[in-house]
Amino acid sequence: MASESAALTPQERAARGRALRTEVPRSGHAEFSPGLGRADPVDILERQSAERVGELVPLRYGRMLQSPFRFYRGAAAIMAADLATTPSTGLTTQLCGDAHALNFRLLASPERRLMFDINDFDETLPGPWEWDVKRLATSLAIAGRQNGFDEEVRAGIVRSACAAYRERMRQYADMRNLDVWYARADMADVQVEEAGELDRTGRARLARAMEEARARDSVQAYRKLTHVVGGRVRIAPDPPLIVPLGDLLPDVERDRQAEQLRQLIEGYGHTLRSDHRSLLEQYRVVDMARKVVGVGSVGTRCWVVLLLGKDADDPLLLQAKEAGESALAAHTGPSRYANQGERVVSGQRLMQAASDIFLGWERVAGFDGRQRDFYVRQLRDWKGIAKTETMVPGGMGRFAALCGATLARAHARSGDRLAIGGYLGKSGAFDDAVARFAERYADQNERDHQALAEAVRAGRVTAETE
Repeated sequence: MASESAALTPQERAARGRALRTEVPRSGHAEFSPGLGRADPVDILERQSAERVGELVPLRYGRMLQSPFRFYRGAAAIMAADLATTPSTGLTTQLCGDAHALNFRLLASPERRLMFDINDFDETLPGPWEWDVKRLATSLAIAGRQNGFDEEVRAGIVRSACAAYRERMRQYADMRNLDVWYARADMADVQVEEAGELDRTGRARLARAMEEARARDSVQAYRKLTHVVGGRVRIAPDPPLIVPLGDLLPDVERDRQAEQLRQLIEGYGHTLRSDHRSLLEQYRVVDMARKVVGVGSVGTRCWVVLLLGKDADDPLLLQAKEAGESALAAHTGPSRYANQGERVVSGQRLMQAASDIFLGWERVAGFDGRQRDFYVRQLRDWKGIAKTETMVPGGMGRFAALCGATLARAHARSGDRLAIGGYLGKSGAFDDAVARFAERYADQNERDHQALAEAVRAGRVTAETE
């Protein structure tokens, strides 16, 4: 991390990065060749599934089977094992750990500004900065394949992401620490910057996406996810995606789990800032339900908790999501935090420009008596996700550049940005190498996707569609 270089001058730090090109040539990042001892990808998925809710695991496999891109979203652990065999400079940053393209989204800042930032930090840990870049790059290559783009177009898109990462990292290398810390991608600024690049239709689409993101808030989620039963607001069932606690467990176990979830919300409040904790205390818990979340997390224990403030028109929806050990831990070493929820929250706060005011963590027992770690955040707060399947090459290239620049900012907050910038340099050598890596790993991802399909056909694992 950057603190290791604190005693060096800026010139020495940049020179350290340039010197690493001799040990780890930038062209070497194109390398990927699965060895004979490579772990069976289905075995890796099955080891993860063993820790998850058994009845939901087939749903996870069903989602991953839908396409190579959907498979990739759930295969962070598989790729982590492969990335551990690839060249690394030894320069570390706080990693997202699952930096695929759809984890870059529109989000709200506490000041109610619409931002573009990384969204998901379930796998976050310190590690080689190259791993996040390669995970992002490969996701773009796979998305390009899904859209029918040819290899040259896909390579151009990946190079756009890498070039933006490289150029922005070099810019951060020249900035003061506080200026890096305050940097952010405010969508109002992005909209102005993009205006000259987009045609009339493109500008309209961007404006519409921003408006839709602002509309996706707690009130919208409240209206969509709840109904009134016997004069009381309750979370509406939508099995298997949302199952109210009352429909999930027998009475005794239900009451015990409800009390434990209330304790989770009360206890997690102590990890919030004092003013945010005071705000939380103005709400009361009225209902809770189990929720199925995104592709990679299906089967983890996730609860939606409905709270009300002054009346039924003052809702707060919180999501309490189980936090297990990071998929990176087997290759980078365990987290410094004993609580995996704290690991997620600390990584998110370090990498995001502005985090949810209700983001915190807690450890609580389930109705089975086993202690589990959770992190808590608002269920929905101005969320907008990219639709890569509808993007044309130019649009995906601009999106890729925005993702690359955002990842550079997140890495620059914790890593030695001068050394990384010195290593990357001004040429496109690194960009070209990662574009080749992305194609090679996209091939591997397709083989792994096929391996899961074969495992389902053979009855080795069970998959269900929604």
